[in-house]
Amino acid sequence: MSSMFCYQCQETAGNKGCTVKGVCGKTADVANLQDMLVWQTKGLAILANKLRAKGEQISKQVNHMVSKNLFITITNANFDDEAIVREIYKTMDMKKELLSKLSDEEKQGLKDVVFYDERDAAKLLEKATKIGILSIADENIRSLKELITYGLKGMAAYVKHANNLRKDDEEVDAFIQDTLEQLLDENKTLDELVALTLKTGEFGVKGMALLDGANTSAYGHPEITKVNIGVGKNPGILISGHDLFDMKMLLEQTQGTGVDVYTHSEMLPANYYPELKKYPNFVGNYGGAWYAQKDDFENFNGVILMTTNCIVPPKDSYKDRMYTTGAAGYPGCKHIEGEPGEHKDFSELIEHAKKCPAPKEIETGYIVGGFAHNQVFALADKVVEAVKTGAIKKFVVMGGCDGRQKGRSYYTEFAEALPKDAVILTAGCAKYRYNKLNLGDIGGIPRVLDAGQCNDSYSLAVIALKLKEVFELDDINKLPIVFNIAWYEQKAVIVLLALLYLGVKNIHLGPTLPGFLSPAVANVLVENFGIAGIGTVEDDMKLFFE
Repeated sequence: MSSMFCYQCQETAGNKGCTVKGVCGKTADVANLQDMLVWQTKGLAILANKLRAKGEQISKQVNHMVSKNLFITITNANFDDEAIVREIYKTMDMKKELLSKLSDEEKQGLKDVVFYDERDAAKLLEKATKIGILSIADENIRSLKELITYGLKGMAAYVKHANNLRKDDEEVDAFIQDTLEQLLDENKTLDELVALTLKTGEFGVKGMALLDGANTSAYGHPEITKVNIGVGKNPGILISGHDLFDMKMLLEQTQGTGVDVYTHSEMLPANYYPELKKYPNFVGNYGGAWYAQKDDFENFNGVILMTTNCIVPPKDSYKDRMYTTGAAGYPGCKHIEGEPGEHKDFSELIEHAKKCPAPKEIETGYIVGGFAHNQVFALADKVVEAVKTGAIKKFVVMGGCDGRQKGRSYYTEFAEALPKDAVILTAGCAKYRYNKLNLGDIGGIPRVLDAGQCNDSYSLAVIALKLKEVFELDDINKLPIVFNIAWYEQKAVIVLLALLYLGVKNIHLGPTLPGFLSPAVANVLVENFGIAGIGTVEDDMKLFFE
C-alpha cells in the first residue's frame, strides 16, 4: 500500500499521483493528516447542517473553521504536521460542542466521522490511510468527488480572505458544509455529481463576488499602476501569498521604522489598491512567480512573510528569516497567530528586518497592472471602439497559475506569438510568464491587462459578461475571446468550475489536463463543455486565429 496518495495539483508525479512524497515537498504524514483534517471537517459540517435544519444559527466560528481547515489543505499552504494535528483536535472539540446541542434521538444514524475523537497522532495517521482519496473504489465517482472537493478548497480560500475583512455569506458557508456532507454519500450517481460540480461553480462565483466586494470596500478599486520592480536602500520585509488584510497590517506597523515593504508573486496586485499603495515605505514588487522563491528569497536578504500558499520548502540560508501566518505553516518557521479579522503583531518581523541588509537588486523598471473590472469599465468606450474599428480583434484570457514544469515556457512563447491586434486578460501568477515582456499597446490600451490575483479571476468573468451586454450578444461564447488558462492548484479549479457554470465553452487548459480527471469524467467535460488541452504554439495560433 502506498504511504500516501495525492493528485490535487498540476505537478503531481507522472500526472497520476504522488505516492511516496509530494512533488510540492510535503511528507506522507502531512498528506495523510490533511486527508484526516478534511474528513474531520466533513463530520463538523454534518453537525452544522443538522443544527441549521433545526433553525439554529451556526456561529461564524464554525463557518470560519470549515473554510480555514479546507484552506490549510491547499497545495503549498501548510507543511507543518504538528500544526495540522492541532487543527484536527480543534475540529474535534468543535464537534463535541455541536453534538451537545443534539438530543440522543437526533444523534441516531449520524455517520461515524461525527463521533470520531482520537487524540493519538499515530492512530490518526493509521486511520487516515483508510479514509483518504483511494478509499473510493470507483474511479469515476472518485474523480468527480475530488473535482468538487478541490473546487470547495478553492472557494474556501476566497471565503477565508473575505472573513478576514469581516465579510461573510451564510449562503456560501451553508453550501460548502452541505456539499461536504454530500461527498460522504456513497449512493451518489455520476449524473448527480456532475450537477453538484456545476452547483459548486455557481457558488464559486458567489464566493469570488464576496471577496471582490470585501477587498474593494476596504481598499478601494484597483487602479492602473506602474509597479516598481527595483529596490531601495533600506532593509525590507517581503510579503507573499494572497491576504491583503495581512498586507494592510504590515504596512501600518512598519510606518516610521525604517523598514520597507515589498510584494512577491501573488501579492503583486496589492500595489494596485489606493488604500495600500499610499504608504511611503511600500516600494514595489520583488522577483517573480512563487516557484522561483528560493532564489528570490535568498537574494532579498530581509524578512519574508508567507500569508497563504504558495510555499516552496525553504533553503537553510533564509529559513530563519521566513515567517508564516493564517493557513500557512512550515516546520521550523515562526508562525504569527491571529484569527480572521483579528489584529496581528508583526513587531518581531520588523525588529528582525532591521538587522538585515537591504535587498539585492535583481532587476529594474516597472510593470503595469490594475485592470480589474471597475478600471476596465472606465475604459469601456475606448475598448469597445477599438473592437468596432478592428484595432482589437480578440481578447485572450490567460489567467491561472504558474509552476515549475518546463512546458510552461509555452505561455511565454504563446504571448510573444500573439497577433498584434490581440489583448491578453490575465489574473493569477501565470502572468509572470509574460508581464515583463514588451508587448506594447493598442491605441493606449496595454496588450496585457492584469486584473490581479487568482482571487480576482472574478473580474475576468465580469468583464466578459459586460462585453456580452455591450455587444448585445445572447451567448458569451459569441464574444471574440479565447480562453487559454494555465492551472496549478485548487483555486484554479474553482475558477474553471465558475466559468463552466457561467456557460463558457471551449476552454483550453494546460500545461496538462488534471490527473484527478478519470478518462470518463474528462470525456464528459470535453463533450459537454469543449474542454481541451494545449498543443504547440504554432498549432494553437492556427486554431485560435485562423
